[in-house]
Amino acid sequence: MTTSQRSDREQREVGRMPRASRVAVTAAYSAQALGYAVLVTSLPALKARQQIDDMTISLILLGVSVAAALGSVLADVVAVRWGSRAALATGLIIEAALLPVVAFETPFAVFVGALAVYGVGLGCVDAASAMQGVLVQRSYGRSLMGGFFAGYTAAAIAGALLVSGVAASAVGAGVAITVAAFVILAIALVGTRLFARDVPVDEALPAAERSRLPRAGIWAFGLVILAVFVVDSSVSTWSTVYLQDNLQALAWVAPLGYAVYQACILVTRLATDRLLPIVGRVRLVLIATLVSIVGCLLVALLPFAAAAVAGFALAGVAVGAVVPVTFGAAGELDPAHSDQVIARVNIFNYAGVIVGAVLVGVLAGGPGLGLGFLIPAVVLLSVLFVLRWFRTSASAKDAARASAAPAA
Repeated sequence: MTTSQRSDREQREVGRMPRASRVAVTAAYSAQALGYAVLVTSLPALKARQQIDDMTISLILLGVSVAAALGSVLADVVAVRWGSRAALATGLIIEAALLPVVAFETPFAVFVGALAVYGVGLGCVDAASAMQGVLVQRSYGRSLMGGFFAGYTAAAIAGALLVSGVAASAVGAGVAITVAAFVILAIALVGTRLFARDVPVDEALPAAERSRLPRAGIWAFGLVILAVFVVDSSVSTWSTVYLQDNLQALAWVAPLGYAVYQACILVTRLATDRLLPIVGRVRLVLIATLVSIVGCLLVALLPFAAAAVAGFALAGVAVGAVVPVTFGAAGELDPAHSDQVIARVNIFNYAGVIVGAVLVGVLAGGPGLGLGFLIPAVVLLSVLFVLRWFRTSASAKDAARASAAPAA
């Protein structure tokens, strides 16, 4: 079957896609965020139960990020063979199976191993949910990725609130994590019927065509995802520490940096799908990137709590808008290999997480944590050099085709 015939077949499948698929994919994004938010906000209780220190927790989370990159590879393998629906259900089931192991008292080795395997599921869902989101968006003929990611952000906030209500102890944390696991499992089971159907690459393309991927485009969009997740990891990891320890903000003020950051992400994601037809991809990515650069500079150069809180809010604009726009654009880079492209772009996510958490923290012991927020500002500048890849014109598609070559 030729690429053109595959595209025609895929379009027929997409055209018959039930509207319930949009709801199911939104639920998958939400389940992913709920589980992760409940887990990370329960870490203080889990740390006390396992009797480990902050450095050990940091190393474990680093391992989860590495495992998540492997999970993105798993999503690629499963999607190529059986479709992105199967990849998404697989990742969710892995998460649902491993979270209860983490939830209750186990030996330390089992605890670490469970988190590592959970990380594989995490990466698999990250990649497969983006594959599914792009597929549903294509069926609607308009931008929907902002809405999917808005569901993710809203569920993350809900997960944090759930933990704040029940996780005063390790037992409470275990209850919250188990509840999240049951939610994830339910959505996985329902999703096996309602997630969007697609035609697996192995079924649709001859072997000679399966590895012809637009590598330059993958690197361009991957760089954007890396840059944005450097911002996200920096703010998520260090905003409260910076306000409390470096700026001596009041106890109730310190968490506000992260709170307004998340609120800004949610508002931006809710607006993204409406803004895209008005301003276009290139302008939206440009504006969001520049706003977030300004936000990071405010944090780095003005050592005042009010300026830092405002800066963290502005930093959230790029995370809110650029992530869904990038995955949407990556999925259109080469529709015949959409799942493979998205899986590879998603791997850059975890590199950004590691860079943001580690490099900003390194500067805390030298020039100071505030100046560490110059790192995400500088990294974001790289986005300005790959804006042409967000064009929807024929020239951008031609460039993608010209860069296609057998993948390594």
